[in-house]
Amino acid sequence: MLDFAIFAVTFLLALVGAVLYLYPAFRQAAGIPGITPTEEKDGNLPDIVNSGSLHEFLVNLHERYGPVVSFWFGRRLVVSLGTVDVLKQHINPNKTLDPFETMLKSLLRYQSGGGNVSENHMRKKLCENGVTNSLKSNFALLLKPSEELLDKWLSYPETQHVPLSQHMLGFAMKSVTQMVMGSTFENDQEVIRFQKNHGTVWSEIGKGFLDGSLDKNTTLKKQYEDALVQLESVLRNIIKERKGRNFSQHIFIDSLVQGNLNDQQILEDSMIFSLASCIITAKLCTWAICFLTTSEEVQKKLYEEINQVFGNGPVTPEKIEQLRPSSFMPLVWYFRILILGHLHTSLIQIGLMMN
Repeated sequence: MLDFAIFAVTFLLALVGAVLYLYPAFRQAAGIPGITPTEEKDGNLPDIVNSGSLHEFLVNLHERYGPVVSFWFGRRLVVSLGTVDVLKQHINPNKTLDPFETMLKSLLRYQSGGGNVSENHMRKKLCENGVTNSLKSNFALLLKPSEELLDKWLSYPETQHVPLSQHMLGFAMKSVTQMVMGSTFENDQEVIRFQKNHGTVWSEIGKGFLDGSLDKNTTLKKQYEDALVQLESVLRNIIKERKGRNFSQHIFIDSLVQGNLNDQQILEDSMIFSLASCIITAKLCTWAICFLTTSEEVQKKLYEEINQVFGNGPVTPEKIEQLRPSSFMPLVWYFRILILGHLHTSLIQIGLMMN
């Protein structure tokens, strides 16, 4: 009888311990201030939805708990870094996993990636080389949408409103699609089609997965799935076309094709890069120009430096390297702040993910 009682008490204590450990309300980030999950499966996703956006949720969270806070994104514990100084302390130049990439792949329900350190390092180098080589190869093409947009703005009366966000998104779409996927996107209709599908996928990634509306609304879900299929179909066709052939124009996908990646990895990496870089480029350009218009001192310094370096000659990569950072350092810091700010508001800000 005594043995049975000891067994029953031991079992009961183990059961209570398991409940305390597994039930979300009792899960805490060790040593990191923050909130417990409100739901076992969704974590703090309902709190994010109720706050109106991830940005508002994080602002409120940091106001309550300080510069380093924790919350639950589904079943995953996330640590948010809320100041530039704290972020600098935790930047690891040797890290091979990008939390934004991890988050996007999870939301897109992609399965590849997450290999060993050597594989992740190789893929990171492929992507870095892809960006560098495609920028060099497509520099002249990237100038074209810039010049077209400048001519458009110069044709406006001084009093006319400029829809800056819309124009910068169009500029980003034209530039990024050609750099990633090549000459197919010199055709404006292809860019418009891509932008439409991109917008559908991106909006549902940002909202539909968070509040569950995507699974509840069959129409929205079909629109999202159709748009994703169309984007993937375009990428698959380009990957197939570029394999085993040499082109005078080097694009981002070429670097992935030339690496030791399978077709699914190439598809997923090019999809993530296309989705994210269009939005980040558009937001960065929008806010950089917006801040530039508010500082006459920075405008003057930039104007003087550009006149000195470029004169009446063309814009070239070599000339860009001659620009002195000190002459437009305020704008450089604007860029840095903008990048960090955009990371904060679009999930890139999530600095550490803990299993």
